[in-house]
Amino acid sequence: MVDRRTDKLTERFVGPYRVKGIVSSNAIELDLLSSVRIYPVVNVSRICRYRDQVKGQKVMPPPPVEIQEEMEYEVEKILSKRKRYGKVEYLVQWKGYTAEEDTWEKEGNLGNA
Repeated sequence: MVDRRTDKLTERFVGPYRVKGIVSSNAIELDLLSSVRIYPVVNVSRICRYRDQVKGQKVMPPPPVEIQEEMEYEVEKILSKRKRYGKVEYLVQWKGYTAEEDTWEKEGNLGNA
């Protein structure tokens, strides 16, 4: 079986992104995160106004943020604490993610939290 990308099922738009500047009458420059690997100048026909998500619509989790040249996820809150194999672990609720994505993290992984 060949693993192919299916254009029909891919998202039509990504974002939202802020407009950094107007390049010409039909092109604008977007303010993109360093982790986004697309060219920042796009044709205005490829842009649409951002609308908040409708209740019940699938929510896209936020991308990681860059802290000291490393990509990290933001902690919403610490839910619990346990000691496992003599080391302290914390149950972390990640910002923008559902309870299904909560994970147990070692104390050393939460230095910037």
